[in-house]
Amino acid sequence: MATDDTQPADGTVYLVGSGPGDPELLTLKAKRLLEDADIVLHDKLPGPKIIDMLPDDGCIDVGKRAHGDRTPQWEINERLVELAREGKSVVRLKGGDSFVFGRGGEEATYLAEHGVPFEVVPAVTSAVAAPAVAGIPVTHRDHASSVSFVTGHEDPTKPESAVDWGALAATGGTIVVLMGVTRLPLYTEALREAGMDPDTPVALVERATWPGQQVATGTLETIVEARDEVDISPPAVTVIGGVAGTRESVVEFLRNDYTPSDQHSDENTDD
Repeated sequence: MATDDTQPADGTVYLVGSGPGDPELLTLKAKRLLEDADIVLHDKLPGPKIIDMLPDDGCIDVGKRAHGDRTPQWEINERLVELAREGKSVVRLKGGDSFVFGRGGEEATYLAEHGVPFEVVPAVTSAVAAPAVAGIPVTHRDHASSVSFVTGHEDPTKPESAVDWGALAATGGTIVVLMGVTRLPLYTEALREAGMDPDTPVALVERATWPGQQVATGTLETIVEARDEVDISPPAVTVIGGVAGTRESVVEFLRNDYTPSDQHSDENTDD
């Protein structure tokens, strides 16, 4: 419900997910809205190929800037309202799905509070797509009947973490961690301390469906070394659980346009 001091907007804001980054994985609706939009607000996470598709005019980069500066969320929220009140068709473009760790829910609430019409355009979430293009299903009848999606931005050692790593360790299902490259040593240790088997398979998929996609595989005990050996950097998705071990049986026949050659792991190749 709009607050009393707001004015109706003539324009509409579209909260659009771009998928993992391959333009061919954009939904038809997302592509149409991007072509028809008066203005697009985006960050870097849609990936270089999709960003290159956007027109030179009518695009605003609201992501990370030089020297580590970021556009604060409150500024993005206000910009969306201002542009809609100018009567514009506005696309807020995000990587993956905007409602999966994408702050789309925060933006939807802000728009509603200020009387701005909006539409949500779902997308293929990177939480599922990144493992999939690396040959890893997030569920598998022989390995996992459940999957948990968590953020890796939180420090697992802080007293009031919203992520209960101990509970996750006890589920027996797949754990998919988004934005968890830097804190990988912390949460893998937290899971081991909570009783998860150190030999549990783990995979990291960097820049899934982008040019230069990389994959590192290992175990809960060895994945940090595998990450460093391959030089995995954000954005990347971490997959923890038996499903990560299935990749080995399919990777020889896995074909895609993202990884020119396999593939990186901690496995001993001397055998």
